Amino acid sequence: MQESDLPGLTASVLWAAFGLAVAFGAIAQRTHFCTMGAVADIVNIGDWTRMRMWVMAIGVAMLGFNAMVAAGWVEAANSIYAGPSLPWLSNIVGGLLFGVGMVLASGCGSRTLVRVGGGNLKSLFVLFVLAVAAYATMRGVLAAARVATLDAAALALPTGQDLPSLLAHASGASRRALALGLGGGLGLVLLGWGLSRPEGRGADVLLAGLGIGAVIVGVWWVSGRLGFVAEHPVTLEASFLATNSRRMESLSFVAPVAYTMDWLILFSDTSRVLTLGIVSVLGVVLGSAAAALAGGSFRWEGFAGTEDTANHIVGAMLMGVGGVTAMGCTIGQGLSGVSTLALGSFLALGGILAGGVLGVRYQAWRVERSL
Repeated sequence: MQESDLPGLTASVLWAAFGLAVAFGAIAQRTHFCTMGAVADIVNIGDWTRMRMWVMAIGVAMLGFNAMVAAGWVEAANSIYAGPSLPWLSNIVGGLLFGVGMVLASGCGSRTLVRVGGGNLKSLFVLFVLAVAAYATMRGVLAAARVATLDAAALALPTGQDLPSLLAHASGASRRALALGLGGGLGLVLLGWGLSRPEGRGADVLLAGLGIGAVIVGVWWVSGRLGFVAEHPVTLEASFLATNSRRMESLSFVAPVAYTMDWLILFSDTSRVLTLGIVSVLGVVLGSAAAALAGGSFRWEGFAGTEDTANHIVGAMLMGVGGVTAMGCTIGQGLSGVSTLALGSFLALGGILAGGVLGVRYQAWRVERSL
């Protein structure tokens, strides 16, 4: 590849990622896809409908990603999720903080973007606070403390932490075959569970489960296949174009929100360029707005009062800190990360769900006290 070919290929990666993010935003707005809402539905009223759409999306993402691994198109080790260092404490604590925060803030990072597209001014404020907290945790005042404490509790593994790599190292079996078997088998189980009850076969549930799972796979392909350059003409090294991590990426909505704020503030700095994460953030908002306007659900909404404002501020801060610490959110770890079968992603997902349950029960307790 010639250096002159890079701008065109980079533009293709960005436009493809943007289009997929628009689809994500439109689907999430249309179907009310929301992990926090799924947890709250189960805890409060015993309704598993939205959890089924989320689990089906995980199943589809697993199937698609590991099929690409088996085909030799992508490698889990090229993502941020499947490295040989397992920061187990960061994954768990960060997940717990994020889970509690998403309840207080009325939704996770992706849901916040979707709500912004639907006219929710509260979510716009949450987005700003989340971005500041995330940036402070990545590179600012909280970064040194995070690295010295939580990140220091890490296990050094003999190979990548994705299950196919670990099992291949232990057994000598083919990693690609294990990816196909494990990813395909677990993905089919999750998909089957989602479809096993009538409420899992409704139009909106199918659209969200299949559609959003497919979007995650699509972004993996864009980043890991379309945007992969085996020998960069400048550095002469393997490179993934237009990613903040310089690795293969799929959708995530904590660090990319911080990068978007940084890009908007320092736009005139030529070192700040559009990345897959930034265009994904913008695409989700646009897709949600288009769906809300088309469906007649666009509504301006503000804070109900001081307590509502305080809850959302605290929730946004917890999501920013927790999302960076856990290396992802309900989408970044719960869909993109888990699809790679990385151990840390499962730990982070467990922390997020536990934190979500704690947050919902805390809110119920506060309501009961006020009666």
